[in-house]
Amino acid sequence: MKIFENIINHKINTITAEELLKYAKQFQVSISRDHAKQIANYLRGKQVNIFNDSDRAKIIKEIAKIAGPNTAKEVNKIFTQFTK
Repeated sequence: MKIFENIINHKINTITAEELLKYAKQFQVSISRDHAKQIANYLRGKQVNIFNDSDRAKIIKEIAKIAGPNTAKEVNKIFTQFTK
């Protein structure tokens, strides 16, 4: 199971705006292209573990500062789908 967590975390740490938009569409989540770019730029290169609740909460708080609380909630929905 740990290998899947590593793969998903690596994807989050290297995600592009286009990939984020693709996942948003797949999970029926609304994110604008501009916010996707800002979020992807923020996440790229970070070593986050979305399976860790406190790490994920920190990331969502930072995303809320970048793109607003509504967008942060939408991104959290995507992260939640990845962790199921």
